[in-house]
Amino acid sequence: MTELQQNFAAHIAELQNRTHTILERVVDIDLLCIHAGKALSVFLDDMYYPFKTNPHFKAWLPVTETQNCWLMVNGKDKPVLVFYQPTDFWHKVTQLEDSYWTPFFDIKIIAKPDEVTSVLPSIKDNIAYIGAHQELARDLGFSHINPKSIIDFFHYHRVYKTDYELDCLRQANKLAVAGHTAAKNTFLAGGSEFDIQLAYLAAAGQSENEMPYDNIVALNENCAILHYTDLEKQVPQQHRSFLIDAGASFNGYAADITRTYAKSDNEFSALIGAVDAMQQRLVTGLKPGASYVDLHVTTHYQLAEILKQFDIVRMDPQDMVEQGITRAFFPHGLGHHLGLQVHDMGGFMANEQGQVIASPDQHPFLRTTRGIESKQVFTIEPGLYFIDEFLTGLAESKHSQHINWDKISELKPFGGIRIEDNIIVFDHGIENMTRDLGLA
Repeated sequence: MTELQQNFAAHIAELQNRTHTILERVVDIDLLCIHAGKALSVFLDDMYYPFKTNPHFKAWLPVTETQNCWLMVNGKDKPVLVFYQPTDFWHKVTQLEDSYWTPFFDIKIIAKPDEVTSVLPSIKDNIAYIGAHQELARDLGFSHINPKSIIDFFHYHRVYKTDYELDCLRQANKLAVAGHTAAKNTFLAGGSEFDIQLAYLAAAGQSENEMPYDNIVALNENCAILHYTDLEKQVPQQHRSFLIDAGASFNGYAADITRTYAKSDNEFSALIGAVDAMQQRLVTGLKPGASYVDLHVTTHYQLAEILKQFDIVRMDPQDMVEQGITRAFFPHGLGHHLGLQVHDMGGFMANEQGQVIASPDQHPFLRTTRGIESKQVFTIEPGLYFIDEFLTGLAESKHSQHINWDKISELKPFGGIRIEDNIIVFDHGIENMTRDLGLA
């Protein structure tokens, strides 16, 4: 048995244990039917939107592109996989082949979506549907649909990754790092945003639909748009800066990496170096027992030092943070949990019962407030941006006199900076999957 098989066996055992634990607590449910999902049609067209698998389904097995599949699990018996394998001369059909994961499932093949009724229990009073298509669930006779107690339990425990999941996340990072390297080279060679995107996809070996999210490929002023995805095809007159936030998928698990580059050796490149050094310091703060919220607040104090060092804001760093000045340059959260979803579930949960730890009022865009623990996976992604909306707010505020507007004018054409790595937390330290693969 290979290491992957061993880790997958342990992964299934852990999911079985979680399932058994929650079903023992819920008195009226003793079986879960997890629906992979189905493709959604485009309005007034015969086309379909790209299919995205239910994360509760792909947590069990690496089937991420096949719709109309089902899992039946109770935490004790061998899970039943209902695999959709139609006869279709219009499209390529995913053929089920023996793999390391197939022995762990009792597999039933169906050729039509409605054939699942011959496999599902006819009486569903004690069965819960887990999935996105509630109308279909009701049509099939389910009355328990996404019970909150069950969903909360799985989301709470999802942040604790098994060794198999960590293997998948490392592989996703490997693919993404190949893409990032190609993207950087294309930028330095003078490519357009569209050129860079094509180079990234080719190097990562994945299509846009396989990406875990829409790649952010931004040149110059576009680097200030946090979720920029327009991809201009025209090469700009001048290449000043390049920000790329792009990932990759492996067995349903996501990488999420960001880098920022300057075309020339100038003050903006020095500013990138300062943010990069700050990011690496913040990564070391990921320790079991530490607070992610505190680490986010620490980011603002360190960013204030950079703003003062580069003469962007002429205030005491402590005052900058207390007066909210740093939030104008860094308006988002420090990072998030990473796994089956880019912004993985469970980051705000205080316990298995679904109680929430709210974000502080001063930092509403945090994506996790939960304490840091071993076997959790995070992104760390501080930024420094020159965004019109926030600069206008500063100009109209009582703090305008403390802003070096000449320096802002010099740096604004570069857009902004973000640096992001994917980190595993262990009791003995951290593993920076991104930098360990050589992406500086």
